[in-house]
Amino acid sequence: MRKPKKKAAPSGNRREDLLRVCARLFREKGFDGTSIRDISQAAGMHSGSPFYHFETKQEMLVAVMEQGLEEGLRHLEAVAALKLPPAEKFRKLVRAHLETICGEGHDFIPVMLYDWRSLTPANRRRVIALKDRYDALWQKVTDELQAQGIMGGDAQLARLFTFGVLNWTARWYRAGGRKSLDEIAEEAARFLLRE
Repeated sequence: MRKPKKKAAPSGNRREDLLRVCARLFREKGFDGTSIRDISQAAGMHSGSPFYHFETKQEMLVAVMEQGLEEGLRHLEAVAALKLPPAEKFRKLVRAHLETICGEGHDFIPVMLYDWRSLTPANRRRVIALKDRYDALWQKVTDELQAQGIMGGDAQLARLFTFGVLNWTARWYRAGGRKSLDEIAEEAARFLLRE
């Protein structure tokens, strides 16, 4: 009797493609409005094939959010490592954040913003661990701005207000519109720094 063949490990590229499809569909239709059939069709797979890469649709959602945060963290950590004055670093953080949420094919963080409540409590804790690292990078620069008198008030609230302003951009920004993402980032930084 022959042993059944083991499944080959999924290729990183196929899983990445599937995550991008999930992110796009979750952003367009919402987590609850997206079916496995939708995901399979958009990814060019058979209807059960996504479960080769993920056990559940919830796991797909968590992976989308984690990937978005990890990608955003890489950009923010690169900015944080620069030896720049806090206001200039803040400008670069604004630009990196806007690229993370509004750049071409960057549907991952908007999914987190729109479908946060769809996470189970255990999965929410997983995502919060990454989100806390992301927030800490921003908080350090916000604290520096406050220490220099550039940004007044409560530094934690200033960070939250900053996210409120920047994250809403994902709702209305369209590439090729009246302003480029660079121009919007500069306008946002000037507004937030009260220049």
